[in-house]
This record gives sequence, C-alpha cells and structure tokens, in this order.
Amino acid sequence: MDLELQRKLVLQWGETGRFLEELRRSELRAMSDEKGRAISEAVLSLAENLPLSPRRQTWSGLVEQQALFHRRRVG
Repeated sequence: MDLELQRKLVLQWGETGRFLEELRRSELRAMSDEKGRAISEAVLSLAENLPLSPRRQTWSGLVEQQALFHRRRVG
C-alpha cells in the first residue's frame, strides 16, 4: 500500500469516526427515558453473571485506587 493510499484511508476513517459519533449522539438524544433505563439495566445486569474469584470477594482494590488518585503509597 503506497503512502498516498494510506493517507486517504486515514482521512476517510477520521470522517467516518466523526459521522458515527454524530449518529451516536443523535440516537442518544432521540432515546426515550424508558429505553435508556432498560439499556442501563441490561448492561448492569451483565455483572450479576460474572463469578468473583475468592480474592475479589474480600478485596476490591478501592484503597489502592484512592492512593493512586492521591499519589501516595498504601500501608
């Protein structure tokens, strides 16, 4: 693939990305509250089907995450 074709493809993907983003925003604006709640519930319910490892049942990583946010060491 020559450099000119690569450049055109990159530009085309940029235009496609902008189009798809506008389409997504348009669909979200047109979505009813009821449909939005139903979709949110469906996404959140996916977590119910995932088994937790034994370590994950007693440790969430929240303390370590907060330490990263505050840039300090834990313990």
